[in-house]
Amino acid sequence: VKGIVDEHRKKYYDARHVCWAYMLGPEREEYRSNDDGEPSGTAGRPILGQINSYGLTNVLIIVIRYFGGTLLGTSGLIKAYKEAAEDAVKNAEIVEKTVDRALTVRFEYVLLNDVMRTLKQFEEVSWEQNFKESCTMKLRIRKSEFQRLHDSLSQIYGVKIEKE
Repeated sequence: VKGIVDEHRKKYYDARHVCWAYMLGPEREEYRSNDDGEPSGTAGRPILGQINSYGLTNVLIIVIRYFGGTLLGTSGLIKAYKEAAEDAVKNAEIVEKTVDRALTVRFEYVLLNDVMRTLKQFEEVSWEQNFKESCTMKLRIRKSEFQRLHDSLSQIYGVKIEKE
C-alpha cells in the first residue's frame, strides 16, 4: 500500500493532499486510513466508510485533492472525500471472489441418491468424484454455506466426512 501511495504522491506532486484508505483480507480484518494533513477524520475515515458501505475488501482508494481557493470546512471536506470515494467505487470494475472451504465425503453406493439429493440443495457446491469400490467426493463450497452442507451430510447415516 505504501508503495502505491508513494507512486501517487510522485505522480501528483503538486497536489495539496493524497488521502487514502484500504481494507484487506477475506474477513476484512486489516484496514487503515490516512488524512494526509487534512483535519483529523475528514478524509481517510469517509473514504473507509465508503469501502465499508459497499462491503469491499482487498481494495485501496486514493483521493487526490488540489486546493481550489475555497475553504470547505469540516463538513465540506467529509462530504467531498465521501463523494469522491463513492464515485470511484461506482465507476470501478468490481471483481467478486468467494472464499471456499473443502471437504471429502466417503460413502457406499446405496447412499449415492441421498448424497446427490442433499448436494442439489446447494447452488454453489462443486465436486470431483471417484467411484470405485465405494464413493469418494471432494466438495468445495462457499465458506458461508460450509457448516450447513456439513450438517446436512452428517444427517445421512453412513457418510464419513473429512474437513480439509
